[in-house]
Amino acid sequence: MTKPRVAFFSFSSCEGCQLVVLTIEEQLLELVNLIDIVSFREAMSEKSEDYDIAFVEGSITRTSEIESIKKIRDTAGIIIALGACATIGGVNCLKNQFEMEKVQDIVYGKMASNYDTIPARPIESVIKVDYWIHGCPIDKDEFIEVTKAILLGKKPRIPDYPVCVECQMRENVCLFEKGLVCMGPVTRAGCKAICPTYNDGCTGCRGLIDDPNLSSHKNLLNEHGLTVDEAISQYMLFGGNSKEKYE
Repeated sequence: MTKPRVAFFSFSSCEGCQLVVLTIEEQLLELVNLIDIVSFREAMSEKSEDYDIAFVEGSITRTSEIESIKKIRDTAGIIIALGACATIGGVNCLKNQFEMEKVQDIVYGKMASNYDTIPARPIESVIKVDYWIHGCPIDKDEFIEVTKAILLGKKPRIPDYPVCVECQMRENVCLFEKGLVCMGPVTRAGCKAICPTYNDGCTGCRGLIDDPNLSSHKNLLNEHGLTVDEAISQYMLFGGNSKEKYE
């Protein structure tokens, strides 16, 4: 039986999600028995233009990247967006709050004209994506679960309930009770509520659930003496590309 040929690609990102893949150790060895990794810059020098499945990390932030991601789409039978930058645009979308000329000037100064930059966007804004692995960085257990499901021809189980559910499962004290801002009520679970568990408010790196109750979240903020502006500042760290807005 021929094993699926798998390639990993990077666009604008820190490549931290690919590093997570390399930390799954024994499970990675088991996975390698099921697939043939033909391109993975973080792990090997060899590369191939012939692949069946592509894991793509990073957001699209340059015009030249549009052509590159389309080429990957034309080649791969299955494309998986890997991590927050690829799935929702990630922290790169912070620059979308400014005019691109201003961004170029701030970052590159006198050399600005030599560098191409466009508003950051998730890869789904350019091509069709088949599956998503959310987070910044991704959760290694979810990576294994999603990958195995795809190899078995099954639909991966991606949570569509809020982080609050996982917080309750871990018996965490709600951060709102501590006067902190948290995006958990509207953010997709699957991270094991790792940030709230360590007393750090969720900043929405896994993106919004499909039907977020934003008005209820605003009411929750008001109940605890917090402002919508505080929530927006948290949300914009990862959600700058989202169509959902507080009003």
